[in-house]
Amino acid sequence: MGVQTTVVFTDLHGSTAVFEALGNAVATDTVTKITRWIGQQCVQGGGRIVKTLGDGVLAMFPDEQHAVTAVVELQRAYTARIMPKQIAFHMPVRIGVASGEVEIVAGDCYGDAVNVAARLCDLCGPSQIWANAAALKGVREANGMTFRELGPINIRGRAEPCKVFQIEWHEDVASELMTMQADMDLDDPRNERDALGREIELKWLENTKRFKSFELPIRIGRVRDADFVVNDPRVSRIHARIEWRNGSVVFVDASSYGSWVRFLGARGSDVLLRREECVLHGKGELALGASFSDLSVPTVSFSIL
Repeated sequence: MGVQTTVVFTDLHGSTAVFEALGNAVATDTVTKITRWIGQQCVQGGGRIVKTLGDGVLAMFPDEQHAVTAVVELQRAYTARIMPKQIAFHMPVRIGVASGEVEIVAGDCYGDAVNVAARLCDLCGPSQIWANAAALKGVREANGMTFRELGPINIRGRAEPCKVFQIEWHEDVASELMTMQADMDLDDPRNERDALGREIELKWLENTKRFKSFELPIRIGRVRDADFVVNDPRVSRIHARIEWRNGSVVFVDASSYGSWVRFLGARGSDVLLRREECVLHGKGELALGASFSDLSVPTVSFSIL
């Protein structure tokens, strides 16, 4: 019989590059110490370590409040105490949180909440925490912590999209959600630029275009009437869409052969999307129709401005 619990997945973002830079022995020792520290923080926050996964930790918490409080404190402590010591490398923590029913088998756990937490950890950016709606049920925004809705995101293996939130945990940085709620003068000509404050720039070969958030969604594809044309046989006629959703820029794969997303500075952490979606942040590249390992793959650079 399943048990209701909150699952937390953590991952050290960029650890592959650290192994290449420092060598296996030094990198293994460093990653192991940090992973052990993360596990200790989870236990102190009321969780139980299910297992460690190289540079990641899978933990279970008895309820949503304990889990959310623990991961927020973990990010704050990690940024204040651990990150400054990483002189030769940079490994921010990514965290996925999901509540639901899981099955416990031989000390390990399985189920929808495990899959969702793992996928959210894969999709979120460095130093971010993403959670499903169930993980925030009954949890109050307090002590500088706020929740920003990202909207529904498709999770591999689930028939229904998952409603996802980003947990803003920086105590000294106001969230975008708070800063966007000020009244605006609709007659102010400056508002013709972009009231939502975001643009995305796409580059492929000599083709460069910028799209304001209010111009989204746009279509990327091989056909001439696509908003951003990538003329390569591996690219589907309409390969993907880029949408504006609840304050975020979302890449939605609609192709036959899939898309790969790589964020700047995240070597070894490519995200494969097959009829799935991913929130874009910062700068990176999109490989359309084949992985980055194919040096001839059509690669679109993106920047969120």
